[in-house]
Amino acid sequence: MPRRLRPVGLEFVDSAPVRLVFVREVSAPPEAVYRALADDVTGWPRWFTAVTLCRPTGGGTGREVRLKGGTRFRESILAADEPERYVYRVDETNAPGLRALVEEWRLSPAHTEATGTGTGTGTGTGTGTRVQWTFAMDGAAPLRGALGLGRPGLGRAFRDAVTALDRRLAAAKA
Repeated sequence: MPRRLRPVGLEFVDSAPVRLVFVREVSAPPEAVYRALADDVTGWPRWFTAVTLCRPTGGGTGREVRLKGGTRFRESILAADEPERYVYRVDETNAPGLRALVEEWRLSPAHTEATGTGTGTGTGTGTGTRVQWTFAMDGAAPLRGALGLGRPGLGRAFRDAVTALDRRLAAAKA
């Protein structure tokens, strides 16, 4: 059964009791990454393997998301500032113990030549994107503890997803 979460705003990204921040550089430009995040919502399952369904709701003001394992979210878009920031809040979920959740994707030019692997370890002068994902949440103590233990897995999921997105964008461009 869906449960309503606390309706927090953009400030929650900085004030949440639990904040996990992950960063990755990719070769695609910020505009292309932004379009994949905010405009091609239904395309998320093709690059973020934990996502089985993602579709816009409310005429584009929200999203419905389903994850592997059966977790479901109804979300509201809090900010869609092309090509720099995409932020959404979970309004309803079937995940136990969750009180509030906001995810922020920040995009900025990465002035390094990407290696094509999504690692951002090159030393040239090309322009790619620095992708920063902030997972800001509040929840019951057991959930906060589990999230702390699960941080490496969440980070790996983010890295794998952003790398897959970069490859997808490169293939579409070719």
